[in-house]
Amino acid sequence: MSRGLEFFVPGSPVAGGSKRAFPVKGRDGKLHVSVTDASGPKGKEWRAAIRFAAAAAATGGEMYGGPLTGPLRLTLCFFLQRPQSHFGKRGLQASAPPFPTTKPDVLKLARAVEDACTGIVWVDDAQVVMEDLRKAYADRGERIGVHVRVEQPVVIRQLVAPPAADSGRLL
Repeated sequence: MSRGLEFFVPGSPVAGGSKRAFPVKGRDGKLHVSVTDASGPKGKEWRAAIRFAAAAAATGGEMYGGPLTGPLRLTLCFFLQRPQSHFGKRGLQASAPPFPTTKPDVLKLARAVEDACTGIVWVDDAQVVMEDLRKAYADRGERIGVHVRVEQPVVIRQLVAPPAADSGRLL
């Protein structure tokens, strides 16, 4: 049986911001690199919540022999708060969109989870070879947050289609 992990992180998902690095002179007189994240304090809190949930799931489940190694399949389902404007006096309006097509985009939401899980769930997020990302509105009664599933696929090569012999052609 392959190792894996599954957990839910409650809270309002925050995108992983762009990173900026700049040189800083340290107390030892040497130049060091300082990295800042553009997501700000909310992003820092969100990543801390992810790390906490990941560590709790990892140590409380069957997994913990340390971070997973080898190729991984990652499934992330983000549940976002539906804007109040989607509701009328009789509930959800017919004109309300079924999916959130506004910012933040699902890739940036995933970046925050991938960064937060590094060193806890996996050694490096480069191990993720398959990823299923979803972004939806939380229906009434559902919690906002992200559902995370990490698996070590048993057979990788069968899940990846080989390139076609005529893959250089445009359709």
